[in-house]
Amino acid sequence: MTAASGSKTAAIRPEVTISHVVTEQDLADRVAATGTGGGPEHNVFPRTLGTARLISLMELAAARAMEPILQPGELTAGIVVRVEHIAPTPLGGTVRMTARYLGREGKHHRFEVIAADDAGEIFRGQHIRAVVEARRLEKGASRRLRI
Repeated sequence: MTAASGSKTAAIRPEVTISHVVTEQDLADRVAATGTGGGPEHNVFPRTLGTARLISLMELAAARAMEPILQPGELTAGIVVRVEHIAPTPLGGTVRMTARYLGREGKHHRFEVIAADDAGEIFRGQHIRAVVEARRLEKGASRRLRI
């Protein structure tokens, strides 16, 4: 039985928490797409932890929860992200991102995600991941190129 069909010998971790100290590379002005901020040039961003970085931490925590069920050549891919970025975290702050496994829905795996810094909750949402074969995913992606 493969991981994708539900291995009987391995289980998804019910909860994974990762900690991260906010660096310059994590700030909104570094991780946001150019032209999406404020100001006349649409390039003004706060020097606080960027939402894009929080989403990557969310994906990392959920992916780590799923590691026990993966077979060689498999990985997990995020397919749904629904989040709220509630409060800012400054440079040097420590963020703890927790992914709680809510269960399986067909081929998909649903997580509740919550992040907090030293002052309290800063981010929450839901995230869905799927187990995929790395080669198959990459092959499908390459067919999307127009040459």
